[in-house]
Amino acid sequence: MTAATVIGTAELLPGFEERWADVRACRMRYFVGGEGPPLVLVHGLSGSATNFTLLGPLLARSRRVLIPELPGHGRSEPLPAAPSLNGYADRVRHVAELEGMLPAPVLGHSLGGAIALRMALRWPEEVSALVLAAAAGIASGTRRAQFWLGLLGRTRPGRRVSPHRARVAGGRALRYAVFGYFGASDPAALADRAVEGLLTGPELHADVLSASRALVREDPREDLHEVGCPCLLLWGARDHQVPIEDAFEYARRLRAPLRTIADCGHLLVAEHPDACADAVERFLDPLGL
Repeated sequence: MTAATVIGTAELLPGFEERWADVRACRMRYFVGGEGPPLVLVHGLSGSATNFTLLGPLLARSRRVLIPELPGHGRSEPLPAAPSLNGYADRVRHVAELEGMLPAPVLGHSLGGAIALRMALRWPEEVSALVLAAAAGIASGTRRAQFWLGLLGRTRPGRRVSPHRARVAGGRALRYAVFGYFGASDPAALADRAVEGLLTGPELHADVLSASRALVREDPREDLHEVGCPCLLLWGARDHQVPIEDAFEYARRLRAPLRTIADCGHLLVAEHPDACADAVERFLDPLGL
């Protein structure tokens, strides 16, 4: 791939169909692909559907996979108001219902994990299992996290980088500048398609600040004892953004297994999609899901 090459969304999610729905005063873009039992994937803060450019097609080999773009992210419209994460969970749930894909397991990455938890708590009969991949929510309430989440939501650095994503994919130094420490454990090892997928969404976002503010207002620990479905915690062993201590606390409170991926940071769904897919299948298959 040359520095001038930019991969389109259709190429980043091969086998997936782009669809749209008006859901409670919010126009949502989402993607559906594959055949088999349903599975919903929810991306993180400042992400988009193409964050799953590698993992989505792997899971779609044996499942019907739905990847919505959260309100304010990608090409989905912002929410009219977002005092909590419930509005985001509600829209994801309605899109899944429109597609006839409920009940279903839900995999949520980072912010998507916190939203998946809200779905499981509000509609326990419709969320058959949870995979929380580097789920935000616990450390997100600290003052340090509140400061950085607010700053990133206001300044949106990804919007400035996004138009240059092909150059980032082709440059080792640029990869480390964009994804180093808080993103990937080894930015140089990211596939070019993964880099493109991670950076495609930010230039399209309309409102990520509302989601960051909603995230820091909530502490999921108050409600975790009410989660009744099977859960799996999936974490990068070198996650510097959402510490693995959060994974231990989630696992303890949910009485759920934790699978860590070695030499992996916060962007595990893009860094090691094969390991993530293997963990998901090994978790869901014995459950008959």
